[in-house]
Amino acid sequence: MKIPGTHSTDIRKSKRHAISSCVTILVLSWLLSSLPAHASVTFTGVNPTKEVISVSPASSTGLNDIFVLWNTLDVEAHYAAANSTNAVKWYRFSNLGGGFAEEIPSYRNGTDSYIRMETQDMGYIVEEGSKRYYFWTVNYDNHMCVLENIDVLPDQNECDRIALILNGHAPKIAYYSINGMQQTLSRDLKLEYTTLAYNEERATYEPQPVEETLESAEGTIRTTSPLCPTYFSISGDRFLNQWGMGQSATSASVDPIAIAVTTKAEQSSRSNDNEQREDKAEALGGSGPVTITFSAAVTDAVVFREWQFTHDPEFNIIDLRIQQDEVEHEFSDYGTVYVRFVAGNDSGSCDFTSETYTVYIGESRLDCPNAFSPGVTEGTNDEWKVSYKSIVSFECSIFNRWGLLMCHFTDPSQGWDGKYKGKLVPPGVYYYVIRAKGTDGKDYKLSGDINILKYEDNRTSTTPAN
Repeated sequence: MKIPGTHSTDIRKSKRHAISSCVTILVLSWLLSSLPAHASVTFTGVNPTKEVISVSPASSTGLNDIFVLWNTLDVEAHYAAANSTNAVKWYRFSNLGGGFAEEIPSYRNGTDSYIRMETQDMGYIVEEGSKRYYFWTVNYDNHMCVLENIDVLPDQNECDRIALILNGHAPKIAYYSINGMQQTLSRDLKLEYTTLAYNEERATYEPQPVEETLESAEGTIRTTSPLCPTYFSISGDRFLNQWGMGQSATSASVDPIAIAVTTKAEQSSRSNDNEQREDKAEALGGSGPVTITFSAAVTDAVVFREWQFTHDPEFNIIDLRIQQDEVEHEFSDYGTVYVRFVAGNDSGSCDFTSETYTVYIGESRLDCPNAFSPGVTEGTNDEWKVSYKSIVSFECSIFNRWGLLMCHFTDPSQGWDGKYKGKLVPPGVYYYVIRAKGTDGKDYKLSGDINILKYEDNRTSTTPAN
């Protein structure tokens, strides 16, 4: 942009020289320092229903103020000097920065100094003695915001981004620092819609409003794809809002194509003191059988869903498919099973694959102790139990020397407390017979003797009859 009155020879200076001049002027301007904090510019001739809006610029721009006026036609800028003897000069600069500022005519009335403003956006400098005040003015009439309606561009929609087109315009408002660097004055347009967010506590997706701030809006607007049916609306801008003239544009209802899924696996816990633990690092599995509940929370556009189970870590061969969100599955075979959840929308354009859950069931093991001492110290070796791992079926019978059945149980976590019909049996030798099967297919046929060690007081024991 060439300002009337600017010397053409200056405009045609080389880019390198222009940058050098800008930097020089910037440094000199700071050396001169700014006007006192009370210094300010006011405006006369403005529309009485449209107040001048002041925006604080970043300190890096070198500007003291940015002013947005509804229209600068027939508007004058006014500055009050400290006293009537102080000389006041006015300069203007454009996108070239303060390095190409030119002095402009002004008139005085006592301490008051005035200039007639340009109808185009412009930067100005007020100089009072060795002090300078820098500001930029925006003629809003050159950047009018018009919001009519919003359309969706379906052929440009992606799983993570959606394309909107605004019918209307709210173009970018540019301004320039005193060294000619372009900046953007944000309109603070509000783009609003609804999506879904995962609620960890409720383990489900719930509606969540979204509000984004746009510097401007013109042509295609891209934002995150919603996860539920929603309307898109744009409102603003902040200048129209402040003048009580805010506008808004709304789309028709938009159905989602994007999907989101959150999965988890929860293993039923056991705390049997005689069950051996698996040494492998996998968080899932261990001593089988193990029951694990796999669950998936999905968003609205999910049509296809499937839990996949396989022994192949690459999932080239799927052993089991279950098309549900939640699955409870028992793992009772030795080895490693890989589990994942896959989902997709109705068109197959968006899909999801969860993390792979690794479930390891260890080899079986079954060890039988040969002695215990019921009735001596409670909680210390007072119950006969096997030590086991990954046993899927179990049956144990205990007899005395005459073949009388003392105890029978089918859960390896259980044991014998040394009692028969509620009373401790005498010390001596007893016999067990066990039939069991492991997750690895191993069959156990065990038998052996159990020595009940003498306890302190066996007067209440019962000697079973033949």
